[in-house]
Amino acid sequence: MSRRSFFNRCLIAFSLSKRALLCIAFLVWLFAGAMLFYKALRMSDPSDGFFVLKLIASLFGGLLFFLLLFRKISSKHIRRILGLKGDRQFFLAFFNLRSYFMMGLMIALGVFLRRSNLIPASYLYPVYVTMAIPLLLSSLRFLRTFFRFLDEK
Repeated sequence: MSRRSFFNRCLIAFSLSKRALLCIAFLVWLFAGAMLFYKALRMSDPSDGFFVLKLIASLFGGLLFFLLLFRKISSKHIRRILGLKGDRQFFLAFFNLRSYFMMGLMIALGVFLRRSNLIPASYLYPVYVTMAIPLLLSSLRFLRTFFRFLDEK
């Protein structure tokens, strides 16, 4: 069997419907947002005098970040998934290459900041909450589109 034939068989074996890609995108974005929120809660110190203020500012910042940036990003991914040619796509097609690169960079930066102790956890956890909010809200957009996609079929 040639390499090309093997590669094509692998692509076919790991191909999913667009609806399934929307579900995977929902799960990935939900997992990322939940993980950041969980890590933020573990880093937070409720006895900190500014805990509530930091939390409110983080929630507001996360909502603003969603409205100004993540809403557009998630819409772009949804349009791209729905616009893919053919009924079935490779299971990693819910992101494009640039998005995988950005995701890897963001994960690496988060791990580096958390483990290096360059920024104290009391200042880092609001950043994690601020990033978790738009990820969680974006995941809901994928879920909503998943259900709308079901209604159209």
